[in-house]
Amino acid sequence: MSDTLIGDGPILLDLDGAVAHLRFNRPQASNGLDVPFLRALYEAVMTVHGEPRARAVLITGEGRHFCAGGDVKTFAAKGEALPDYLREATSWLQVCASALMRLQAPVVAAVHGFAAGGGGLGLVCASDLVLAERSAKFMLGATRVGMAPDAGGSVTLTHLVGLRKAMEIALTNPTIEAEEALRIGLITRVVDDGTVREQGLALARELAAGPTRALGETKRLLWEGLGATVEARLPDEARTVAALSGSEDAREGLAAVIERRAPEYRGR
Repeated sequence: MSDTLIGDGPILLDLDGAVAHLRFNRPQASNGLDVPFLRALYEAVMTVHGEPRARAVLITGEGRHFCAGGDVKTFAAKGEALPDYLREATSWLQVCASALMRLQAPVVAAVHGFAAGGGGLGLVCASDLVLAERSAKFMLGATRVGMAPDAGGSVTLTHLVGLRKAMEIALTNPTIEAEEALRIGLITRVVDDGTVREQGLALARELAAGPTRALGETKRLLWEGLGATVEARLPDEARTVAALSGSEDAREGLAAVIERRAPEYRGR
């Protein structure tokens, strides 16, 4: 049974069991980003952060597209005020991307239609696992309109696909089909059209049933390790493993292996 946390506006948020389902809700604008959208997104992510029942997150888009990037009509209407507007918008987008990476709960993005720009591709890159329908398409598109990548994409994209491929994506703005996105490491899995929300929810539920603290700490180690050497990360890894070993979930996991049964994790 779902519990509505945010029931109207450009971002919707429901709690489906232990899964926080966050939905982009500007279908008339292809879920394009403007400042009110980004403020609402940050509020939703912070709501998840403060919700102890949420053990995984699913992100989907209403309408035809996951997210087509910045709302270009809004941007164009700003005229000479556009730089100030984009400074505010980019600041909100950056904190949203960072907040997704720092959530303890693993984040699953379920993509259909287009995922473009900092809102689409950038937030895809900031998610932990990404499912995409076969007909889904990805494009960065920032330099196509005389801008540059945001949402941390200048870092995350390179780590996902490598420097040369990231350069090609950022400088030439190709439209990337789902199968190619899988091949280059941009996404996690390709699913049949019409099934991505269902399969994304199934994956999120699987994660929500797992050892929440261990998943959260593993996620943190991987994200924080992007810019570090292996040697710099070893002490933190050791401290984290030692701390997790005393958790209820760790004891349950060990007992389940010994007893040859499926573990029943409680997120503690």
